[in-house]
Amino acid sequence: MEYILESWSLVVILLAAFVIGWAAETAQTFIPKALALSILAWLQTLPEFAVEASIAWAQNRDLMIANLTGSLRLLVGLGWPLIFFTHWFFQGVLRGRKIREIVLEKEDSQSVLFLFLSVVYFCYVLVKGSLTVWDSLWLTTIYVAYLIVIARQPAPEASEHDDADLPWIGKKIIRLQPVPKTTAVVLLFAVGGWALYVSVHPFIDTLQKWSLGLGISTFVFIQWVAPFLSEFPEKVTAFNWARQPGKAQMGIMNMVSSNINQWTMLAAMIPIVFNISLGHLEPVYFDHVHWVELALTIAQSFLAGILILDLRFSIVDAGILFLLWIVQFFESNLREEIAIIYLIWIGIELIRMAYLYATQKKIPHAFDMFLAKAKAN
Repeated sequence: MEYILESWSLVVILLAAFVIGWAAETAQTFIPKALALSILAWLQTLPEFAVEASIAWAQNRDLMIANLTGSLRLLVGLGWPLIFFTHWFFQGVLRGRKIREIVLEKEDSQSVLFLFLSVVYFCYVLVKGSLTVWDSLWLTTIYVAYLIVIARQPAPEASEHDDADLPWIGKKIIRLQPVPKTTAVVLLFAVGGWALYVSVHPFIDTLQKWSLGLGISTFVFIQWVAPFLSEFPEKVTAFNWARQPGKAQMGIMNMVSSNINQWTMLAAMIPIVFNISLGHLEPVYFDHVHWVELALTIAQSFLAGILILDLRFSIVDAGILFLLWIVQFFESNLREEIAIIYLIWIGIELIRMAYLYATQKKIPHAFDMFLAKAKAN
């Protein structure tokens, strides 16, 4: 009975995830889809921000890095592949179809390139061995630039089929006049965000109590369990889209938006809260363990970005990303070896791209779309 009573927060989180997802689906019919997904990512990652802020205020450097790297590696190593395989099962296996890849839209190229930009900046952070408030400034600038760029994407053209795949509440909202329609979507986002706010801490506290009761260490809990729980709403939304026809791309881009959000704003928050707690300016220095954790996370995200440069995410990409993540999850002593495998894979992909350019003058679609847009402007 006690466990049942404590599970109320799980029910609220599930409902909040669906409400926020409905708001994003409805919003992307009249504002740029990337912007709708970035708003969604913000609301969904607020619990993760709360956990990271609490750790930074406690000045626990080990757990700050554990939570940051764990959340990012979960998104790419578990989230991206499960979106693909959810889509593969519901839209492929159950329908007797062969699905080998998820095709992204040309507008997604800008988000893919900003993912690269945020990861490349973190390569600089890794080399200098510390995270400072000046880094916070630059990371925030990258994210603001990202929002400006995606906000300038053209809004979808109105169509009589806009509501074909929307949830029932979205079908009602989209028929309203512009002001009531916008107000209704904002209210959906607000209700879902408020529900997450009131339920996420009880949810995490309950699961933490259960996990510690099972003998899970604090470091493991903060690196893997806490991010999984705090990112639970966004996984619910993304997997719900993945099982529906024509929406797997939204699931992947939801994860990409969250990656950008966490590489920039979540990381930027750490030294700010840390220094406010200290009462003076001091960098967050990395020891060897921190350095390895960050290097592994950077390599994984950089590889993931390369894999979708052609705006396609294949079954092979999903399978290998998941395999490498599950190995490091169970065999933490192999993290340096896994990082080397990521780097080798990155090298192979770069050589392949160089060969295609040298022989066919072919560049990845994301760069092609970016250059075409730049020329048009």
